Amino acid sequence: MLKCGIDTVEIERIEKSLKSPSFLTTVYGERERAEWEKRGKRAESAAAAFAAKEAFSKALGTGIRGFQLSEVEVLHDALGAPYFHLSGKARELSKKAKLKFTLSITHTKTLATAMVVAYEEGAF
Repeated sequence: MLKCGIDTVEIERIEKSLKSPSFLTTVYGERERAEWEKRGKRAESAAAAFAAKEAFSKALGTGIRGFQLSEVEVLHDALGAPYFHLSGKARELSKKAKLKFTLSITHTKTLATAMVVAYEEGAF
């Protein structure tokens, strides 16, 4: 099984939302917030992570229900490639569906886009 999800958000919209501490804690997990701070608190990075969470929910097939956005953390490996760290209900739903995820993100000055491919464990 192969599924995909894609999402685009306006960076300015997320930049405005970042002014609210509750937005940060509701949408972004602890590890994710720490990494974001180390990387310079750039709005385009936060927007790309938000788009990735939306794309994840589409690839999972649930939309944003049954889990918290903060349970879907977008982190980066040593080379800067993004990946998901799942916890809580997001992790449970993914395991139940037997899905693994790959992620690609990009942004311009005004838009951030994320593409997620979900595939069944052991399918490839």
